[in-house]
Amino acid sequence: MPAAPVELISPRSPRVVAARRLARRNFRSKERLFLAEGPQAVREAAAHRADATPTLVELFATPEAAERYADIVGDARAAGARVHLADEEVIADISTTVTPQGLVGVCRFLDTPFEEILAARPRLVAVLAHVRDPGNAGTVLRCADAAGAEAVVLTDASVDLYNPKAVRASVGSLFHLPVAVGVPVEDAVRGLKAAGVRILAADGAGQDDLDDELDEGTMGGPTAWVFGNEAWGLPEETRALADAVVRVPIHGKAESLNLATAAAVCLYASARAQRASGGCRSVTDG
Repeated sequence: MPAAPVELISPRSPRVVAARRLARRNFRSKERLFLAEGPQAVREAAAHRADATPTLVELFATPEAAERYADIVGDARAAGARVHLADEEVIADISTTVTPQGLVGVCRFLDTPFEEILAARPRLVAVLAHVRDPGNAGTVLRCADAAGAEAVVLTDASVDLYNPKAVRASVGSLFHLPVAVGVPVEDAVRGLKAAGVRILAADGAGQDDLDDELDEGTMGGPTAWVFGNEAWGLPEETRALADAVVRVPIHGKAESLNLATAAAVCLYASARAQRASGGCRSVTDG
């Protein structure tokens, strides 16, 4: 007996139309929903909860992807998400990538109030001030996650956390650590200082050298790194808020480091210093 035909969701379905709209920031903000594309992001979304509420709401998958990633589809269903089978044209219509991987999830916003981050007494924080490129924002978030940071803060002058490019660039790290959004940089610095966190501004023209900071043993305590715009760095008024303005030394002939690379170097330097002083939580600790 031939197998029953697979029922695919219609391209004109209201669910498809609603998902397609989430590529635009105004619709994301109105619905408080965003898109997560590809198996890694969808897997992490299916496992994520915020106040016991599942983050993943819906999943669109081609029949081929549903078969290839049956475990992810099973996790999505277990999380209570509606699963829709769709042809490749529908997935391409919803997706914002050139070569979709057959899975697109619709997720609830998951940013954390800044006050909750402060109440948790974080020891390593990345603050993105005036960062406008979504790919850079997502990559810095991924670096912060990998370095064991306990929070990321995006200021009100930075890119939308839920921009599809930022979500993709985070490679699932968006679902791993608290992220506050829309915080004025002055409020972010003031709140972190009040919580006992030292503020370091990363700037290629900084007066202090990262190697010297490490050699002098000044980086073992709670630290927040402030990273600026890709093109023009941090404005003077933001640098003035920091306890120190630190440059990553260039030992070779390179003109400079890009934002994500500099962020990785700075965050790992702090993480190493904190572990050496017995103060940094490792993501591998039980």
